[in-house]
Amino acid sequence: MKNKFEKVFIIAEAGVNHNGSVELAKRLIDVASESGADAVKFQTFKAEKLVSKHAQKADYQKETTDKNESQFDMIKKLELDMDTHKQLIAYCKTKNIIFLSTPFDHDSIELLNDLGLEIFKIPSGEITNLPYLRDIGKLDKKVILSTGMTDIGEIEDALDVLIAAGTKKENITVLHANTEYPTPMEDVNLKAMVTIGNTFDIAFGYSDHTLGIEVDIAAVAMGACCIEKHFTLDKNMEGPDHKASLEPDELKAMVKAIRNIELALGSCVKKPSNSEIPNMQIARKSIVAKMDIKKGELLYENNLAIKRPGNGINPMRWDEIVGSIATKDYKEDELI
Repeated sequence: MKNKFEKVFIIAEAGVNHNGSVELAKRLIDVASESGADAVKFQTFKAEKLVSKHAQKADYQKETTDKNESQFDMIKKLELDMDTHKQLIAYCKTKNIIFLSTPFDHDSIELLNDLGLEIFKIPSGEITNLPYLRDIGKLDKKVILSTGMTDIGEIEDALDVLIAAGTKKENITVLHANTEYPTPMEDVNLKAMVTIGNTFDIAFGYSDHTLGIEVDIAAVAMGACCIEKHFTLDKNMEGPDHKASLEPDELKAMVKAIRNIELALGSCVKKPSNSEIPNMQIARKSIVAKMDIKKGELLYENNLAIKRPGNGINPMRWDEIVGSIATKDYKEDELI
């Protein structure tokens, strides 16, 4: 697996959980920064460009927001303008965290490019949007591609478009994802993430919408080099995505667990670790005298035993020692 990031790249997805407020957005940046995440991600769109006036909400959005409000009216309130973007980018710099945002239309791609973003995140819903993919592909930036709702052929098509447009394959990370909020465990299909990495010989990761953090930890153990996870200040706030988001303490716990797993994965070499080498003498055994033995006596099964400590003759040499002659006197329990 190719990992472009020195460590697992953790994206704390604020998304639209700022509810249209700059102050809330800044508090979300504070939380992401304190958790130890590498990046905090928002969403950049113009409601007019993103949805038609008649578009329906998703079922989970109907449950978490006003049923009588259209999808257009819901997301119109969640737009961030150019000035807000600049404020948030500047604020992220002071908090030492990367600002990311997902563009949902051509103007938003241009806006984020003008603002100097180095990494472009493509959401699952745009993976079949050829002009959009081409627009991002032309920028020759790092790309993180979410693949919710797709099959392997659609991922291949999207990668072909991005690469043909000018993005280097080694600059693309593909995230396995499921777009149901929250995702039922039986629909996670985490093994498919590894299939993506193997099929395209590409860096892979996981964008998670399950409740809790165990799937993210498992994904890292399976080789994910990037994890994206929604978070909020409070699950009970008004808005479409809060319910399926982590609260600040949970986000912290997820980052800590991922960093631990990353350390624990280690290298592929099986050998004694530095910390356990001193234990070898204590826990392993040696060949010892079972009873007093005189010099010149035959060493055999009845007068030999295998006991700790492990700083004498390795018991794997048992057959070599049995049948040999004692070269000195031994007391009971003495190392041979």
